[in-house]
Amino acid sequence: MWRPFLLGAVFKIVGTAPLLDYPMKGDYSRRDMVRSARLHGVPFSLPKEFPTSSIAACRAFYWLSDRQPGLAKPFARAVYRRYFVDNKPIEPVAAVIEVASALGVEAGELNAALQDSAVKERLKVEVDAGIKRGVFGSPLIFVDGEPFWGADRLDQIERWLETGGW
Repeated sequence: MWRPFLLGAVFKIVGTAPLLDYPMKGDYSRRDMVRSARLHGVPFSLPKEFPTSSIAACRAFYWLSDRQPGLAKPFARAVYRRYFVDNKPIEPVAAVIEVASALGVEAGELNAALQDSAVKERLKVEVDAGIKRGVFGSPLIFVDGEPFWGADRLDQIERWLETGGW
């Protein structure tokens, strides 16, 4: 089950900053992201504005998952493509609506939903639940209650699923 959350909320609790803001680590990470994408055959372009706010995109995801569940994951993939491949912004509400509209979502309905207090609260509840569960970075994948953090753990996840864990 996919559960988007806001890393900024985690950074405040942990007292940290985005990875790319750290000397030496940031330079390495920029290089590693591109290299890892090549390894996995995933198109990738580090956005000019990175990181960015994903509040509207997260709200739209949860709103879609409640109303049109079959569109939530395609929407998330389209948002990622827009940001990490096409290097276009995802922060403005208009950008989120554009992505969703391309999938057949009615723009006016989504625009109203993004301002709705219940939709805002849903995202807050999801972020709080993630933090309570121990989510501190992305990707963080739980398998049988066991957390695996980072794309470099995908091989471990596959092995865990094949063997039943260790």
